[in-house]
Amino acid sequence: MTLAQVAERAGVSRSAVSFVLTGRTDQRLSVETTERVRKAAEELGYRPNMTARTLRTGRSGTVALVSDFVSSTSHANSMVRGALDALRERDTILFTVDTQGDAGQEKQVIDSLLDRTIDGVLYASMFTRAVTPPALLTQVPFVLLNCVPAVGVARAVVPDEVAAGRDSANELLRFGHRDHIWFIGTLPPGVTGGLSWRGWAPLALSERLEGIRQALADVGAELAGTQMVDDDWTTEDGREAVTRLLATGAHPSALICANDAVAAGAYQALHRAELRVPEDVSVVAFDGSPISRAIDPPLTSIALPQVELGRRAVELLFDKEAQPVIHRIAMTMVRGGSVGPAR
Repeated sequence: MTLAQVAERAGVSRSAVSFVLTGRTDQRLSVETTERVRKAAEELGYRPNMTARTLRTGRSGTVALVSDFVSSTSHANSMVRGALDALRERDTILFTVDTQGDAGQEKQVIDSLLDRTIDGVLYASMFTRAVTPPALLTQVPFVLLNCVPAVGVARAVVPDEVAAGRDSANELLRFGHRDHIWFIGTLPPGVTGGLSWRGWAPLALSERLEGIRQALADVGAELAGTQMVDDDWTTEDGREAVTRLLATGAHPSALICANDAVAAGAYQALHRAELRVPEDVSVVAFDGSPISRAIDPPLTSIALPQVELGRRAVELLFDKEAQPVIHRIAMTMVRGGSVGPAR
């Protein structure tokens, strides 16, 4: 089906059909003419030649999200939803591809996407970390999503983890906790990250701790200590970490857990030690995952702004004036019943 046949069916010129179907608004076409063209195209099943459109406009109307595990796990795929929402407003289609962290597959994927003349790439990570973007990305506009460049500069969007750390400590200070606050979730010496995620080092751990220590220092306090997990931020590792802490004779007033899964494990360890949350020990965590609402009492957790991360990354991708800097998105505290007055 051709443009000429649509023009004949609608009783207008080929130029008018082209203007309507490419969204041109600089031509004075009546509403009636526009509707007649669209109806004719629909009746005839006309599909515009996208290659020709790309050559004419310089835009394919497509963007790719290339990530390690974002689309194939439940941990961070809300970022995809945020990107989709923002792209829908721009009449742009999103391709999503996960490489499972394989450099060879990543190169093959990006090569293939560039051959399709995509308008840009969102280069994403399942968790916040430093990355070295592949050199191929210099051929197209790109934004780092939930990651920062290991060297140099780039447009990047990440959660404001330092501020979230401060918020967690301030929440406990508000309830009178000062001297017996422990952080649960540091990693053993030589361990950079969980085996499931190729051992990549998460920036969130160091940044959350930095914010916690800043807030406590502001009032002349400090952490009572940190407790390591075995090798990952899981419920089992959280339970074992808090069990070991209590076995030392420590009497924590409050626990700040690296994430919600670790906090769920902390609940289990405290329950086994006949300690109540929050009457005996208050608990705060990060991520705002479904786990935080599934445990009793509901956990006070500082939520990752995943939808906003995806949306903001798209905005930067289409902003030709955006500078190569890191944009930090605020994390929101979702209060539960896990924090109470210090004993």
